[in-house]
Amino acid sequence: MSIGVDAAALGMSNAVTASTSDVNSGYWNPAGLVFLEDSQGALMHASYFANIAQYDYAAFAMPIDDRSAWGVSLIRFGVDDILNTTQLIDSEGNIDYNRISKFSTADYGATFSYARSLQVPGWQYGVNAKVIRRIIGKFANSWGFGIDVGIQFERDNWKVGLMVRDITTTYNIWNIDEEEFEKISNAIPGENQDLPESTEITLPKAQLGISRKFEYRYDYSILAAFNLNMQFFKTNDIISTNVVSIDPALGFEFGYTDLVFLRAGVGNFQNVMQIDNTEKIGFQPNIGLGFKYKGIQVDYALTDIGDQSAALYSNIFSVKVDLGIFR
Repeated sequence: MSIGVDAAALGMSNAVTASTSDVNSGYWNPAGLVFLEDSQGALMHASYFANIAQYDYAAFAMPIDDRSAWGVSLIRFGVDDILNTTQLIDSEGNIDYNRISKFSTADYGATFSYARSLQVPGWQYGVNAKVIRRIIGKFANSWGFGIDVGIQFERDNWKVGLMVRDITTTYNIWNIDEEEFEKISNAIPGENQDLPESTEITLPKAQLGISRKFEYRYDYSILAAFNLNMQFFKTNDIISTNVVSIDPALGFEFGYTDLVFLRAGVGNFQNVMQIDNTEKIGFQPNIGLGFKYKGIQVDYALTDIGDQSAALYSNIFSVKVDLGIFR
């Protein structure tokens, strides 16, 4: 649930907490859903780690009235066809390749969003209710539940947004198949003797953003956005304390006649330990490209330019459709 969705946002290094205003707002800041004028749908696919892991996203949102909207989104991140070699050696100590089977491990997230404008002009809020499902073959599975809250404020082309994820702390409760665990409990003497913890906790995180859109001669526009991504514990972020760790992100979008878009961003600023025990600042630049025509928008993002972070290059495509064009 932390990777991000929508190639347009990823091309801007996820610095969209304040500016998001479409179907993808259900993920970035549900308050932005109030800007929907009609129903919208979105799809995205990305491959990670040399196509080993597949990341898929689908969303739908629509206005309820002139002051409120709702949406739903689904995310899956999975690795399929993993070789299960736990039974490779039979009871007599012989290797039997026919005993190899396959399994998949996947995380699923379903988010239900509601947004509404406040009576005070320029203010809107949104709430997400999340259901998390995690499956590791037939070995273990879990259910989790969480709440996100977001607000936005707009005045004179300036936008400010705040998104607090897992504000209630998200709990995942694991169910471990003890029969399957027993098969591997003595695979290495003295290890895997106790069942893993059955409770997994996701602590709250916050994103504070500000953005402004500049328009020139009605044909050209530039959207500039800045985010402060905060976690409330010590990490390797460029600003890190025992109370809060902050990772800044900066993104830009250049638009021409609301038809063609060029995007760039930089984020994921981390203190990286080198082999000689010195530290340097690592970062992740992104670029993107988008086309929009008659309510259909196709976006592309290329992340991790120059291999500045530990992850591999990723090519990400997404599609957004204003469903009103089919009426």
